[in-house]
This record gives sequence, structure tokens and C-alpha cells, in this order.
Amino acid sequence: MNLPSLTDALLQCEGRVATLTLNRHDVRNALTGTQLVDDIITVADWVNGCDEVATLIITAAGSAFSAGGNVKDMAERRDDFAGDAAAVAARYRRGIQRLPLALQQVEIPIIAAVNGPAIGAGFDLANMADLRIASRTATFGETFLNLGLIPGDGGAWFLQRLIGYQAAFELTLSGRVIDTAEAKALGIVLEVVEPERLLARAQEVAARFADQPQKALRLTKRLMKMAPRLDLRDFLDVCAHFQGLCHQEPEHLEAIRRLLQK
Repeated sequence: MNLPSLTDALLQCEGRVATLTLNRHDVRNALTGTQLVDDIITVADWVNGCDEVATLIITAAGSAFSAGGNVKDMAERRDDFAGDAAAVAARYRRGIQRLPLALQQVEIPIIAAVNGPAIGAGFDLANMADLRIASRTATFGETFLNLGLIPGDGGAWFLQRLIGYQAAFELTLSGRVIDTAEAKALGIVLEVVEPERLLARAQEVAARFADQPQKALRLTKRLMKMAPRLDLRDFLDVCAHFQGLCHQEPEHLEAIRRLLQK
């Protein structure tokens, strides 16, 4: 297995599980002013073409999962935030907005193992995963409005699909930072664990997914992504075609054989 070359993140593979670790703890893993967006997109493209990988974990080194945008760069109107409105808009489209598009196209399950504060675009990054497991020390905040900004990376699209319009509206307009207890109650995180158990628990969940028949796993995730935007009749038609493919696969016949042997 040839791992892609990364600049500000680390990538490891154990079995069929890949773990991507954001590694710019010097800036609290900010997604602007670093190469983290490029690294995440590189890995997203790589897993789609690598049949040996069945689940992707995204976590971070240091005390924070991600602080989102670099506030010092905003204050000084430099790098991603320099120039007039048209220049900044173009930089968003060519920069951080590539991130949700890339992660939305990932064919395998993505687990965010949230080790610390996930703020602004860092919160949105966690919400781009299929599920989230959080350290007890994690916090979450859709804090853009506190800075006179909107969620420019698509966060308003992801959050309301995760917890519903009303709860997402309140969190986004209040800019509140919430703890793991509230995040779990809202359905943002699936589980909360002690910090020392975070990565191990994420790997346990990932390994369970990775043990499933691989072609059917990828098709199932595609169906889960399609379901909200299709009416029932069209969705069932896609299901019929996907199921027809699955019935021809050796992995299906092998799974049936194992079941019958039991």
C-alpha cells in the first residue's frame, strides 16, 4: 500500500483502517494558513482509489481537534482573507470549500475522533464525517457569527441535516460553545469516552465497519448519501440496481456460505 505524501498531517494504516491525524497543533490545527485542507483532500481522493482501505478515521494531535480559521490572519487581512470581496470569495471557492465537496464524495465510512475543541470550520469538519466519537474534553461551536462571519465552508448545510433546522439555527445564531453532554443529547456525537480511550474506541468502531463485505459497504454508503435527495420510487429503483450488482459479487456468496456453515 503506497501512502500519499502529506505536509501538515500524518497518515497511518492498520489492517483496513486508515487514520489521518491533523498535525499542526502549533496553530491548534487551523484549517486556513496551513496545508491541512490540501492534506485532507489528498487522503479523500486516495481512499476512494484504494481498495485495501475500508474506513477512515480523522483525528488530531495536540489539545484541539481544529480551531477552524486562523483568527490572526483574519485580523491582519492576510493570506486567505486578503483583498476585496471578490478576491476573498474566489479564495474560499478554491480553498476551504473544496473540503466539503471532497469529503462528501468519500466512498467509505468516515469517523471523526474529536480529541478537543472543534470550533467554527473545525466543528464543520467533524460534521462532514459520517459519525463522531468525542473525548470528554471536546467542545463544539458554530461560532462564525461571533466574528461577524457566516459559515463559509458549508457548515449550515451539514449541521441542520445532522440535528434538524431548529437546533442548528439556535447553535449557529447564538454562537454558543457546547460540551460533550449537550453534543450527545443533540445527536452531534455518537459516543463520549475518556481521552485515553478515544482513538482505541474509534478504531474498534472502524474495524467493525472494515470487516463488512467491501463492495456492498461502499454501495450502502452511497445509498445513505442519496436517500435524502431522492423520492422513494427513484430511490427504490437505485436500490434494485445496486442489489442486482451485490448478488453477483463473490463476497456475497462467501458471506452466505459462512452463514450456512454456522
